[in-house]
Amino acid sequence: MGNDIVLKRIYQPVDTEDGARVLVDRLWPRGKRRESLALTEWYRDASPSPALRRQYHQAEISADVFAARYRGELRDAPESLLPLMRHARQGRLTLLSAARDLEGSHLPLLRDAILQALSEENAADREPASPPCYAAQFKDTSPPEA
Repeated sequence: MGNDIVLKRIYQPVDTEDGARVLVDRLWPRGKRRESLALTEWYRDASPSPALRRQYHQAEISADVFAARYRGELRDAPESLLPLMRHARQGRLTLLSAARDLEGSHLPLLRDAILQALSEENAADREPASPPCYAAQFKDTSPPEA
């Protein structure tokens, strides 16, 4: 089953097809009232750290360095993806940000990390529940009847 995760600016109109709408920014978007956004959640834990965000926005680091460090932050805190994975399993997940350029923001990296984590979890679910060494216990070991 494929997971449907879309990216959207917080300033775009709410759509009935959005599914779970999760704002994934550390800062609240300017000029927006919470009631007007129809948010499922404002989830800051999966957004880039304040220091990393500041370095990127002040052009102290390149987009490639930002991407590598943000992936590292997500890798170091895999539990930060769990609420987003839960939403993605229930249907469409719309990740929201105030960024002007969504493709140049952290959202595509976050979407990839969520999809990767879901894929790894699904692969783990396909593994046998017990190791093969237990299989011998359940084989018929009685001597053949003569």
